Amino acid sequence: MTSGAGDAEDAALAQRAAQGDERAFGQLMRRHKGPLHAFARRHVGDPEAAAEVVQESFVAAWKALCRYDAARPFGAWMRAIVLNKCRDRGRRLLVRRMILGERSIDAPGAPDYADPEPGPEATRVRAEEIARLEAAIARLPDQLKEPLILTYLEGYSQQEAADLLNVSVKTVETRAYRARKRLADWLERPRTF
Repeated sequence: MTSGAGDAEDAALAQRAAQGDERAFGQLMRRHKGPLHAFARRHVGDPEAAAEVVQESFVAAWKALCRYDAARPFGAWMRAIVLNKCRDRGRRLLVRRMILGERSIDAPGAPDYADPEPGPEATRVRAEEIARLEAAIARLPDQLKEPLILTYLEGYSQQEAADLLNVSVKTVETRAYRARKRLADWLERPRTF
């Protein structure tokens, strides 16, 4: 995203953390935990799995702070780490599915992403729609999911997403379009994904 005073503060905190200042790293974690969790949740479709991914990402970041480039926004650097951890998780799940077989998201025991608090009918329906959308996004192939999440849900420009994914801007544009089309097709048909 755009740089600013927050990026400069992050860079200073990261430099202190790289020198062993755990408090500085704690501040970075507090500043970025929420947005990174939202980013990971959009990718994996499960809040608990997203929390695990973010925790693994902060551990990896702590170990790699000496390689952090202060000219780059810390949030973007962390998103790249989270993205890699999401991909790692996806590969582990693929292996598990190959061994155990794939279960439908509607199967008993499948995670329920809807809001557990009962409320008015509109709130319930909205929570179900959000859960269904998150589940659909999580089922997209990574090459479609990542540009969609970065550009439409995280607010990155196509150029920023292209830089983060190491692809061309046209590739980001095309993949995000295909992701939106696939989601629209899935969501038009009730419970087919």
